Amino acid sequence: MSVEPPLTHSTRIRVLIADDYPAVRAGLVAVLAQEPDLDIVGEAENGDQAVAIYRELKPDVVLMDLRMPLVDGVNAIRQITAEFPAARILALTTYEGDGDIKRALEAGARGYMLKDMLLSDVIAAVRAVQRGERVIPPAVAARLAEFNDQPDLTEREREVLTLAARGLSNKEIARAIGRTDETAKIHLKNIFTKLNVTDRTEAVTTAMARGLIRLD
Repeated sequence: MSVEPPLTHSTRIRVLIADDYPAVRAGLVAVLAQEPDLDIVGEAENGDQAVAIYRELKPDVVLMDLRMPLVDGVNAIRQITAEFPAARILALTTYEGDGDIKRALEAGARGYMLKDMLLSDVIAAVRAVQRGERVIPPAVAARLAEFNDQPDLTEREREVLTLAARGLSNKEIARAIGRTDETAKIHLKNIFTKLNVTDRTEAVTTAMARGLIRLD
């Protein structure tokens, strides 16, 4: 009868967890540490720490929350993958808007998991990402497909809509972005067309639901 060789330090998957909530990190550590092939090698509470710890430890897989202080998860992913193109990063977040998903994947994440998914699914996703696979659960893929044929908002349009969401008038928006009132109106008109809405309130509601803008 053949006997499986014991797992060594070099054969275990080294995991970095980045989340600004200590309770979330503690919960993930408690569950993942029970797996014989997973080692938790570091924890980060913001994007800056995640990038710094990655540089130091070169973990095999990173579990990255998207909404963190200082540097958010998307920008942390972008920084890490720019410096380490082979980095295997799994976005693990509460946000299921297609805008959040697209930004994380475009930044270089190898997968996108929602925090309310089973922890067994997260563990399986860590192993899959380590094998070089991409992990897009059916619920996430369906969300992406729902808006796949709709044009994205540009960075400037997201900025304009965020200002509108904060209650700024067209004149105030124009002043904030250093453009004319007419330019601000054109941006808003383009936003309404892309989101298939007719007014500011509907545009803000739709964009926030899709994760295209955030006010936090």
